[in-house]
Amino acid sequence: MKKIILSILAGFLLLSAISLDVSAAKKSSKLSKEAITEMSETIDKLTQKIYGRALLSPQDNESLIGIKIKLDNQMLVSSSTELAPLYYKAGNVYKLRDMKPEAIECYQTILENFSDTALAPKARAALEELGVTVTAPAVTEETASEEEGI
Repeated sequence: MKKIILSILAGFLLLSAISLDVSAAKKSSKLSKEAITEMSETIDKLTQKIYGRALLSPQDNESLIGIKIKLDNQMLVSSSTELAPLYYKAGNVYKLRDMKPEAIECYQTILENFSDTALAPKARAALEELGVTVTAPAVTEETASEEEGI
């Protein structure tokens, strides 16, 4: 009986945590220009450290994780093209730190959500450099006829 009650409580806690993340993302429906600039500057600073062969501190890692979480939360609400450079820069930092899965996720986000930006070809090249086979999305008859204007 205790196991059932504990399982139910754990389920409620998990559900409430997920709903809080979604509600928090909805409340902050758009990142301010200042927040985007701050995230960009932080990523630039981390990139400089990596190129300078300096080790990233735990605070630096925390900053990078925080930025990735903010970007992902913003993508739940809307996908503004302002986020594409941040995802690309974060992907580069992850790639330089040999954090392949995280880098792939950042570059893949660009291809899936910002395919019409100038960063899409760069993200595709970075994915191929990481050994990921990138294929063009399948074109259905419906999509082809829409593109032709029929």
